[in-house]
Amino acid sequence: MPEWPEHVMWWHVYPLGFVGAPIRDGVDPDAAPVHRLDRLEPWLDHLIELGLNGLLLGPVFAAETHGYDTVDHFRIDPRLGDDADFERLVSAARERGIRVLLDGVFNHVGRAHPAFRDQTEHGPSLFRGRWVDGRFEADVFEGHDALVALDHSSPAVVDLVVEVMCHWLERGIDGWRLDAAYAVPHAFWAEVLPRVRERFPDAWFLGEVIHGDAALIVHESTMDALTQYELWQGIWHGLADGNLFELAHAVERHDELLRVFVPQTFVGNHDVTRIASAVGADLVPHALAVLFTVAGTPSVYAGDEFGWTAVKEERLGGDDAVRPEFPAGPGEVDADDRILAAHRALIALRRRKPWLWRAHTDVVDLANTAAVLRTATGDDAVVVALNLGDDPVSLPAADARAVVTGDGTLAGSRVELPPRGWAVLEA
Repeated sequence: MPEWPEHVMWWHVYPLGFVGAPIRDGVDPDAAPVHRLDRLEPWLDHLIELGLNGLLLGPVFAAETHGYDTVDHFRIDPRLGDDADFERLVSAARERGIRVLLDGVFNHVGRAHPAFRDQTEHGPSLFRGRWVDGRFEADVFEGHDALVALDHSSPAVVDLVVEVMCHWLERGIDGWRLDAAYAVPHAFWAEVLPRVRERFPDAWFLGEVIHGDAALIVHESTMDALTQYELWQGIWHGLADGNLFELAHAVERHDELLRVFVPQTFVGNHDVTRIASAVGADLVPHALAVLFTVAGTPSVYAGDEFGWTAVKEERLGGDDAVRPEFPAGPGEVDADDRILAAHRALIALRRRKPWLWRAHTDVVDLANTAAVLRTATGDDAVVVALNLGDDPVSLPAADARAVVTGDGTLAGSRVELPPRGWAVLEA
């Protein structure tokens, strides 16, 4: 695994929504490009100002609707622009020292993909399924009829994915988020990724994995990291339900993974209800305090730093609210100043203490609505104190000597928190 991911924190963007592209009207992938991708460039300075240095882009390849129904892995989606637009964005990121990660959808494609549309019964096929009475009945992804599954036992699919990955790595990206990696056989990744690493040894591969034996998946697939959904769930459930025992359990299980790999951590992404809606605006800093002080490679979902709210719904179009269009620049956003300040302060703390990337966290004190976590290495430590209750609390400060950020105060060996207060301290 390359060393650079130890020092990267990502700003996660869903491009089609961000630039206001049409999504559900049946897009012609052969249409002339509309140059919307340039709308991202003015936001790169905002990314840097937050203290982040990675741009994690959702789907950018030609697709039928939402981007996860790819029809051409080698072409920028015409709703975003063209190759020149993409090259300008990557160049602008490089000028600012920003790493770029692309979203690779290699489990399935859209039905308009030429290889699917033009296949014949006795010809080669890249897809799982069967011919019945002259018609190909494709296997699909999780019941979504528009998403036809690739045949990962086919050497041609292995070659295709290797070619796609190398094509865009040559264009200047730094690695891949592997969409729906949990649905793909581990052996497929173990065949693809070493071939890509032979040509691009500094590439980083992040697998989207929602469930399963994470350590085993990494071992068998050779992926560098996985999305940490268990920690995400522990954070928001623990805060929203007033049950910090759930948070503590998730943190302890998170620590166990560090023996094998460092997960990608988050409290928001393009597939889930925004954190401000999940826990309430006043508890967002509590979630961030955990995110930026436990081990992992953190990401911020664009808009969460402003305290935006949105609820994901299980229906057609149910993701739209969490994938909105952005204004021309951050100066046009009406932000929740407390949430924005918490992002800045905690990201700055993480920058000052890069050892947090793979550090162990202990649960020092725990109740349903109050907890103290201590993350340490050698003679340096960071302490997080949380109060979800409506009354002030006094908690052990775990040898902390100063409050870095938050609304707590030190009183001897105790940290005093107001109702629904939080603090991050140095020890």
